[in-house]
Amino acid sequence: MTQSHGASIKDDETYEALRADGASKEKAARIANARASRRFSPSKKGGRAGPYEDWTKDALYQRAREIGIDGRSDMTKGALIRALRSH
Repeated sequence: MTQSHGASIKDDETYEALRADGASKEKAARIANARASRRFSPSKKGGRAGPYEDWTKDALYQRAREIGIDGRSDMTKGALIRALRSH
């Protein structure tokens, strides 16, 4: 039986399945809520930004800062890309 996670999680069944597969709470909530909304489709390709490899290190750093990735100031461009993709 699916447990209710309150009003902040819109699709409890998807949330629990993602958590069981090892997704973080934040990622599971983001995907579960997107799947429950008719406006979003998490299976469709995202925005219009190019691949991270085409970004400058400064742009990657700013994006990591927006998200709140710790240790970003000591990261190389490759490390920033890996951290952003795994967030």
